[in-house]
Amino acid sequence: MSAPSRPSPDGPCFEELAVGDRFDDVPALTLTEGHAALHQAVLGSRLRLALDRPLAERVLGPGGLLAHPALVCDVAIGQSTLATRNVVANLFYRGLQLARAPRLGDTLRTTTEVVALRQNRRRPGRRPTGLVVLRIETVDQLDRPVLGFWRCAMLPLRDSRAATGRDDDLDRIPGALDRAALHAVTAGWRLDGWRRTPPVLPAPAPGARWQVGGDVVASAPELARLTLNVAAVHHDAAAAGGRRLVYGGHTIGVAAAHATRALPKLLTIVGWHRCDHLAPVHEGDTLTSELTLERVDRPPSGDPAAASLAHLRAVVRATPAEGEPASPTDVLDWRFVAALA
Repeated sequence: MSAPSRPSPDGPCFEELAVGDRFDDVPALTLTEGHAALHQAVLGSRLRLALDRPLAERVLGPGGLLAHPALVCDVAIGQSTLATRNVVANLFYRGLQLARAPRLGDTLRTTTEVVALRQNRRRPGRRPTGLVVLRIETVDQLDRPVLGFWRCAMLPLRDSRAATGRDDDLDRIPGALDRAALHAVTAGWRLDGWRRTPPVLPAPAPGARWQVGGDVVASAPELARLTLNVAAVHHDAAAAGGRRLVYGGHTIGVAAAHATRALPKLLTIVGWHRCDHLAPVHEGDTLTSELTLERVDRPPSGDPAAASLAHLRAVVRATPAEGEPASPTDVLDWRFVAALA
């Protein structure tokens, strides 16, 4: 089947999807200073090019502040939830790659396509579910590519007796990133002025580790609304079995904010190798991150003035709110690529 141009407001269930279905009837979103301020207030990022307009224009040229890459990714994910309003959980993101670094004032528009489906084995006492892999492509107001990635969501079946026969191999979903394209995001940025901005710190070496946090998770529904995320489990406790789930991008955004505290000269984030959600997060949880610098990729041109790429891993742990019975739990394993001056 092909997805209708105007899907039902309650969203499709697993057996109502087919490979090739496309969802593009979603509002485009112009990124404003209001979006940036609320996003920063919720997540606490210290990314300088998204905060300091004179510095941003010195490095990027005229045009105002950099749109925080976490905000850009959150909007793309939120726009893709037209296909996953009934989501039970998001399992992973793979191969997220930015083609350019948007500025405030740019408008983002996203198309979502179903590329793989696999029905899960039934479990006694649980509603049957299936996994849907989506290819998500975002462009700007000039139809220039902004980013693309794969997302895997778990959806329920509407008919508990349905046997769809869907058994696609999800291991074939790629996670490899294009090295040249990653470097191209910051090509032409003028970094001399940035490098003179205090603090002047030595470059970190591979193997460096940082423990950052904790930060309480707050304003979770507001962040979901800000980014057009309509997944019911982030808004309606009944849809989540009695307690709302925090949007996965919220946890990723806190980890990104932790990275800006560990690496004050982080320019921007240009890609994600993969991002696995290990356990749910709830509002009131406190998040800490263990960041590891796995390797540094120098620019292929050999230009000492160009940005290097830091391949980082963030493992995020959640400590439940006071009074909750559970112990601290690993909730996120995120491998991403950041440009460093």
